[in-house]
Amino acid sequence: MTPTNKLKTVFAALALGVSTLASAQSNTLLNVSYDVAREFYKDYNQAFIAHYKKTKGVEVKVDQAHAGSSAQARAVNDGLAADVVTFNTTTDVQFLADNGVVAKDWAKKFPYDASPTTSTMLFLVRHGNPKAIRDWADLTRPDVKVIVVNPKTGGNGRYAYLGAWGSVREKGGTDAQAAEFVAKLYKNVPVLAKGGRDATATFLQRGIGDVLITFESEVVSVEREFGKGKVDAVYPSVSIMAENPVAVVERTVAKKGTAELAKAYLDYLYSDEAQEIAARHAIRPRSEAVLKRHGDQFKPIRQFTVAKYFGSLTEAQKVHFNDGGQFDKLYGK
Repeated sequence: MTPTNKLKTVFAALALGVSTLASAQSNTLLNVSYDVAREFYKDYNQAFIAHYKKTKGVEVKVDQAHAGSSAQARAVNDGLAADVVTFNTTTDVQFLADNGVVAKDWAKKFPYDASPTTSTMLFLVRHGNPKAIRDWADLTRPDVKVIVVNPKTGGNGRYAYLGAWGSVREKGGTDAQAAEFVAKLYKNVPVLAKGGRDATATFLQRGIGDVLITFESEVVSVEREFGKGKVDAVYPSVSIMAENPVAVVERTVAKKGTAELAKAYLDYLYSDEAQEIAARHAIRPRSEAVLKRHGDQFKPIRQFTVAKYFGSLTEAQKVHFNDGGQFDKLYGK
């Protein structure tokens, strides 16, 4: 073989390698998500992969990474190559939008302000509810220890804090009374968890606390991981609606060529099959038909929106959770 032909062979091999790598990249997604959604996305990913193969004839792979929502947002902002993010607070997606990582108008890219599912905050108590915990007011009793996520590191914690604050407002209380109530509640918190799964481990594995404030969906995860009969779910008289926002990470998909696949992945979250999977994981579906089919599972609970008392999660972040905000003033007060 002449030197020229050898060089052509080398270039051809390199081109083939680059082409193969590009193809692999364009057929693989990384979904960066929050702790409590881990099991849901394991099932959802399998359904999406089968759906995409059936409709497009293409084999795809979906990897997932889970931690506290805010920590994940910072990781993506710092360079973690997520194709999509599926968080539990809009502030974490907006943080990425403000930094040019996702589209500025991300909330308009998908239905329901790009939130295909919702959840709410409830209480998990030890089986039999030995402390007779029924409502938010019980969490301030001196004999009750509360496990909750740090609202500065996880969406689970922010919704718990806002749920407690809003529970006072829903009963006609003022912001001053809400602040006093929340301060009392956090005096009963022996340790702040980093994320939702850390909070559950603290409560169940380490045996700390009498009650865990967490997403409704965590009930299913607890039963799967620790077995039924370990905890009871207590629905308070009122709680907060938590939206689960999603977005395509424009910065990553532009480099990998995965924009179409990433959009298809998030679009499918609104399908009947995906909404059914969400319901099986105790995540409230947007589909009224699916929600109705699972009416025995999703107990009726009066819910208020973030907007009702806080304007938006972005505004709540500034007032309550940024350094020097209300949480810093109240915690340990």
